[in-house]
Amino acid sequence: MPTLKQLKYLDALARERNYARAASSCHISQPALSMQIKELEAELGLVLVERGRGTFAMTEAGEEIVRRARSILRATDDLVDYARHADRPLSGTLRFGVIPTIAPYLLPRALPLIRARFPDIALELREAQTADVVDDLSRGVLDLVLLSPPIDAPDIETFHMFDDRFLLVTQADATLDERKRIDISSISGRRLLLLSEGHCLREQALSVCRTADRDTLGELGATSLTTIVQMVANGFGATLLPEMAIEAEIRDDRTALLRFRDPEPSRKIGLAWRRTSARKQDFVAIGEALSELAPAA
Repeated sequence: MPTLKQLKYLDALARERNYARAASSCHISQPALSMQIKELEAELGLVLVERGRGTFAMTEAGEEIVRRARSILRATDDLVDYARHADRPLSGTLRFGVIPTIAPYLLPRALPLIRARFPDIALELREAQTADVVDDLSRGVLDLVLLSPPIDAPDIETFHMFDDRFLLVTQADATLDERKRIDISSISGRRLLLLSEGHCLREQALSVCRTADRDTLGELGATSLTTIVQMVANGFGATLLPEMAIEAEIRDDRTALLRFRDPEPSRKIGLAWRRTSARKQDFVAIGEALSELAPAA
């Protein structure tokens, strides 16, 4: 029968698309990885990898075996995870992912809360964009992810913690009354500055601003809200800012904050984990604790 090591090596090769990188990620030599994959092919009676001079490609059978292998590896990881935590819930290593548009704003309050409520958890943190942390979660690289649902992945379960409202940030003007609420339609005609492609916050802002003229969207290529807020302060446009980011980002007197009329646009904040994970009760407990960090109504 194929071994779990062989399936792991094949998964690494399919993921890295390079023998040297795959071997390095598995902490073995390249010849050893190549030999194990050849033995796996012999065991299964299938050609999984088309080899050329200095190149390779996964065969159709290889891609299907990789898909099935990943399911087996995830199930095995969850089995081991259950065994390690069955008699000690809310303990041990927790590989925790978080997206960049949440990390700098929620973690300063979330990490002390996790440490205080769950002292036996050893947190390992990874910050990356939504697509990357969800992929790592599906592959078993991460256990739990803090992000903005919904997630289009049938193997992922989510827990809704709270809604994070959007506000409009614009350059300060003596005629502006920040006490008055505005309609979403008032965004139309403004030059809207957004994060670069790949950030879920960009897509959420575009969903809110359906009335905005696409020709007025500012293509900055910015990867941080700090950069965009500075552009706003200097008169290059306006932007939508999540409420949780206000304290950290709005420190410049040249900016003004405008709230929207009800129903206020917002994004969801929550946790995600694999449906097969044996630690669901732990993750729900963490989610319920972090729900206490919701902005005041």
